[in-house]
Amino acid sequence: MIREVLSSRQNAIGLLTATAIGLFALSPLTAAELRVANAGEPDTLDPHHASGTWENRIIGDMFLGLTTEAADASVVPGAAESWTVSDDGLVYTFTLRDHNWSDGVPVTADDFVFAMRRLLAPETAAKYASILYTLKNAKALNEGAIDDMTSLGVKAIDEKTLEITLEYPAPYFIEQLTHYTAFPIPKHKIEELGEDWVKPENIVSNGAYTVTEWVPNTHVKSVKNEAFYDAANVAIDTVTYFPAEERNAATKQFRAGEIDMQYDFASEQIDWLKENLPSETRISPYLGIYYYPINTSKPPFDNADVRQALAMAIDRTAITDKVLKTGELPAYSFVPPNAGDYGEPAYVDWKDMAYEDRVAKARELLEGAGYGPDRPLELQLRYNTSENHKKVAIAAAAMWKAIGVQAELFNAEVKVHYNDLQQGNFEIARAGWIADYNDPQNFLYLMETDTGPLNYAEFSHADYDALMDEADVETDPAARNSLMRQAEAIAMTEMPNIPIYYYVSKNLVSTKIQGYVDNTKDIHRTRFLSLSE
Repeated sequence: MIREVLSSRQNAIGLLTATAIGLFALSPLTAAELRVANAGEPDTLDPHHASGTWENRIIGDMFLGLTTEAADASVVPGAAESWTVSDDGLVYTFTLRDHNWSDGVPVTADDFVFAMRRLLAPETAAKYASILYTLKNAKALNEGAIDDMTSLGVKAIDEKTLEITLEYPAPYFIEQLTHYTAFPIPKHKIEELGEDWVKPENIVSNGAYTVTEWVPNTHVKSVKNEAFYDAANVAIDTVTYFPAEERNAATKQFRAGEIDMQYDFASEQIDWLKENLPSETRISPYLGIYYYPINTSKPPFDNADVRQALAMAIDRTAITDKVLKTGELPAYSFVPPNAGDYGEPAYVDWKDMAYEDRVAKARELLEGAGYGPDRPLELQLRYNTSENHKKVAIAAAAMWKAIGVQAELFNAEVKVHYNDLQQGNFEIARAGWIADYNDPQNFLYLMETDTGPLNYAEFSHADYDALMDEADVETDPAARNSLMRQAEAIAMTEMPNIPIYYYVSKNLVSTKIQGYVDNTKDIHRTRFLSLSE
């Protein structure tokens, strides 16, 4: 999941937009109101068009998948109260619990069939469709090789029984169903309203909350869904999410008691926070990678030697220890070391080389590609609004300067930034990826040719794809991990994505919030939280 629409409604906001970011109006705290600094403006509330963690926080409160996350982000039953799996691991049969949409209409197995068909229909152009290529015929349908959507491996046996057939055994499938691409959507509302179903005045949900208000670049407000099957155990009545990309401004508001939870504070604040707000400062291991995708479709970045030179010149330890100082770890692989049962990932072969020697080798690689003092490599490095991203970009540009690279820095707000990445409008950019499910495949699939818009680097390598395809159908865990490790070794040689560091989550959480549990996915569904006086 990406870490961190401009619509016609924004035109009606006018001059409010300029003052809304970081200066949002805040209401006094009540015992049943939670105010969240969400680190980004959502592009959409439609699960089939979202792609970021900041959108997942809202959408994941609204909708309930077949499985869902508990307070500690472990997988628990959601819309399905139980399921069985065939002996070959290919057929899952889910029994849905009795529950309704927020307008009182029953949720049925057909809502899931409708949703998954819509996600994978080519005309939907879902950014994240490839995550459910685990379903039988999903890839072929999404790519247009098959046009009969009834051939998708999803079938309603009756109103409360859903059968899903996979393309290959996927040990992570049950966890994958917690992802918003697998959420149901209200068939009856979409058939009635088309794409307008997702407007706040129209949207209905089957989760703990329903959005009632969205003022772009100001806030999204959700209220408790009284039709939710477990509403009696939902303590917070209202959640307001603020798109606080300016982390320092949000921290000031947290300190003033104007917000209750801030996702991703600026690292420069760490010393003050540890000394003055030790109980509120929550730093935890996070299953994610901070990286710089390189657009391999644009010369000279189609040259692997150029990409390797840029990767070797970055002093990751200096970034984690001197720039960030909040516990991040230098990354020399694309898969974090604690992913599933993967074990040690495939590190770059220069991981243990002295930094001075790496810089010398980087200069040599650039000279071999035709760059040097008389012909410096010029590039643009893009990053989205955040004090941390800016500081890392400045550091990387300075390190590249030492090998004769001139980097121009370019900043954009998060939704614009990621839309540019998905459309290939960049040379080098920052990106972050947080595991949707705890398996190395969720990281490595980002570099498969058929992944689509989430393969920002537009990397395509036949041997890499073949190894990942072979891993998909391998049922022996050790052999499967070996295949993926071989694929990762190719990626670390070709270097379409420069790994910078492995994440930690950095949140500020009011001591009034009860039920917050640190976890490696940094998912904290509001239904499990409460507020004390």
